[in-house]
Amino acid sequence: MRRDRLRPILDISLPVVGVMASQNVLNLIDTAMVGVLGPAALAAVGVAGFATFMVNAAVTGLSPGVQAMVARRKGEGNSAEMALPLNGGLLLALAVGLPLTALSLWLAADIMALLNPDPAVRDAGTGYYQARLAGVCAMGMNFAFRGYWGGVAMTRVYLRTILMVHALNVVLNYLLIFGKFGFPELGATGAGVASTIAIYVGTALHFLWAARLARGNGFLHGLPRGGSLGRLVRLALPTMVQQALFAAGLTAMFWIVGQVGTAQVAASSVIVNILLVVLLPAIAFGLAATSLVGQALGRGEPEDAHAWGWDVVKVGVAVTGIAGVAMVALPGLLLAGFIHDPAVVEIGVPALRLGGVTVVADGVGMVLMHALLGAGAARAVLAVATGTQWLIGLPLAWLTGAYLGLGLVAIWGCFAGYRILQAAIFAVLWSRRGWAAIKV
Repeated sequence: MRRDRLRPILDISLPVVGVMASQNVLNLIDTAMVGVLGPAALAAVGVAGFATFMVNAAVTGLSPGVQAMVARRKGEGNSAEMALPLNGGLLLALAVGLPLTALSLWLAADIMALLNPDPAVRDAGTGYYQARLAGVCAMGMNFAFRGYWGGVAMTRVYLRTILMVHALNVVLNYLLIFGKFGFPELGATGAGVASTIAIYVGTALHFLWAARLARGNGFLHGLPRGGSLGRLVRLALPTMVQQALFAAGLTAMFWIVGQVGTAQVAASSVIVNILLVVLLPAIAFGLAATSLVGQALGRGEPEDAHAWGWDVVKVGVAVTGIAGVAMVALPGLLLAGFIHDPAVVEIGVPALRLGGVTVVADGVGMVLMHALLGAGAARAVLAVATGTQWLIGLPLAWLTGAYLGLGLVAIWGCFAGYRILQAAIFAVLWSRRGWAAIKV
């Protein structure tokens, strides 16, 4: 690959890698602070945090739609309207987030009771869950801003904002969980309040940056014209549904693993976390593909858009391949860093090796999925991602792992198999170039 092709990929993706690394550090600090309160509080935050993720998925899906449209306007040279998709995204974050927040708050106690029968976990988790739900609209707005900064290749602004938000979150955690310096001692609920306050501060910072850097691009000066707002909805809605169903699918997979045994659940939890860290660069490269593909199509250069998709794949393969080798060669060492029971480590080793063997294919699929989103093929992505997960991966995992009793390796084999199939279908769709005619 030519150096002039590599530079734009790294310019967009590396700040996003920094954002995701910062999020991982924040998650570890959150876990350590809440862990001081005891196992019930830790379990409560874990369960409620996943429930929050499922709600947030309905608004964070705005980001790819905004990014695709912004990148297309940038490629067209239409700088006066580059921020109009962002304006539409902010409005949609409110339109979707407000009723969703109200409904979730009303059902919060019932949802927590359904997710965990332990009264101590339920009570602590309900307060945390309600506090986090108050930030759903702000989270949607922040992801709309992420789409804009990615679309105009200014992800460093996003990184700068997130680093400030995460630093504030850590300080507020300390003050509100433990009641330091005159602040109320809220326990697990304090962690939720801290996160929500930090999210709103992030929204305010994004508005300030955009007022300075995007005012000339139409920021807060109207909505997408003509049918553009409808196109934004058609781009964002499939991604919002897909992300919510993916989160629900992970929940279903852990339920299936739970039918095998508790040790298998513990091993799978660690394996998922390792895979998420390994795939962070692939996600960041995917966001770069969204922007570069959209900009090329905006310039009327579908051949260049096609080339950008494969160029980003090459970079993603190089990075995920290194991590995959480590997962195959040193699975026991990686698992032992998180699991202290040798028997559980032994259970997880074959499954982690499977993940290492298939992580390159997973990275390819991640990049091409975002490339297709950048071209506007959101409905195709929804059909492929949801169909392979819910119609193939999960049923086969239950049949082989739980019903036939073949255990954790069979479950993870089905998980790996559906991800490889998904990547192959995305590769075929990208090669056929039907996305080149989509209007965004």
